[in-house]
Amino acid sequence: MEFPADLWTKVLSIMEKDMTSVTIKTWFDDIEPVALEDTRLILYTPSNFKRECIIARYLPALQKALYELFSTNFEIVILSEGEREQANQKNEDSFLTGTEEYTFERFVVGSSNKFAHAAALSVAENPAKSYNPLFLYGESGLGKTHLLYAIAHTIHKKYPDFRIVYIKGDAFTNELIHAIREGRNQEFREKFRSADIFLMDDVQFIAGRESSQEEMFHTFNTLYEAKRQIVFTADRPPKEMLRLDDRLKTRFEWGLPVDIQPPDYETRVAIIKTKAIRRGLNLPDPVLQYIADNITSNVRQIEGTVNKIMAFQELMGASIDADTVTRAVRDMFKDKADFLPSADIIIDEVCKFYNIENEALRGQGRTKDTSQARQVAMYMIRRMTNLSLKEIGREFENRDHSTVMHSIDRVEKLTKSNPEMAEIIKDINTNVNARYE
Repeated sequence: MEFPADLWTKVLSIMEKDMTSVTIKTWFDDIEPVALEDTRLILYTPSNFKRECIIARYLPALQKALYELFSTNFEIVILSEGEREQANQKNEDSFLTGTEEYTFERFVVGSSNKFAHAAALSVAENPAKSYNPLFLYGESGLGKTHLLYAIAHTIHKKYPDFRIVYIKGDAFTNELIHAIREGRNQEFREKFRSADIFLMDDVQFIAGRESSQEEMFHTFNTLYEAKRQIVFTADRPPKEMLRLDDRLKTRFEWGLPVDIQPPDYETRVAIIKTKAIRRGLNLPDPVLQYIADNITSNVRQIEGTVNKIMAFQELMGASIDADTVTRAVRDMFKDKADFLPSADIIIDEVCKFYNIENEALRGQGRTKDTSQARQVAMYMIRRMTNLSLKEIGREFENRDHSTVMHSIDRVEKLTKSNPEMAEIIKDINTNVNARYE
């Protein structure tokens, strides 16, 4: 997996407890985190001298900081220039590692997703020959990402020399921000514009972000004119992305927008039966029907249910019948409203959306973005938790209840009068709920 820049910032922050800021700046200022592979952190520095000094002097400090974050020991690799180029090439295809189940053969086709499956398969077999771009949209957990990976697996097998680039919408924005800060704009552009196959998951998260949309506009044009395949997924069609530039809406609709609906009863039964068989479970028909009746919209939750039944059987030695299944997965059948996220999770997702440090959001920062993000966080905590105004205020350096009430009222009015604010709330709400899926 990629190593997010905010985690690298936390590593440096922990190291500052044991060394001066001058030391940190001198030796780690131009370090670039390349990847995190299980318990192996890969870094890069353009200076061979710094590389040797860090290896000789500072590896224990790095390992200590990583242990504090992850409670496990890490191997640390620091790359030189040539090694980094090789690592980047390898890392481009590494997103497929661990996704072997996400193939066309393992995608259960039903009436709700038959069109999307056919379109994705056509693109995979003949990239850039039809349906470019392909735009798959639908609610979370319906199989959009599965089809995206299936396209990648098929193309990688059929055209092994093709350069496939996969990224999520929010990661595209974060990479751009760091590229601008570090003066690596050209490197950022070459990474995406030289792709043979460009796959973006959750493209809705670039909407409303001026620089990201500008880069996407030029990236799209470059790839499209070069006849390179482009595939997007999103939770809604382009025309409903109110904060998306009109010129991008138009381009996203040039090819084929396809929606994926929640699976019908027969498809749910087929999905449950297929996933159970692959895990060595033989579920009686009453059990299949019980699960299909209770999980009606989310394929991902179906998979979680089967996994939990399997674990319950292995750990408890219980036979699989309706009563056993009820005991094993009763918590998974609760209404979503029964699951209340913590204030910390909501604040964390608001910070990610606005690209603001957690401390700044909770603190006294008064920039326009920080103030709005803080008000949004207060509003969402009030809506999504049972915390009182006073308890919400404590999350933000003990602000009084009148300040909290003012923030909530302001965002409430904005969501009613400004469709873009309503869309922002929807995006953050989706991310918060995804933490519980």
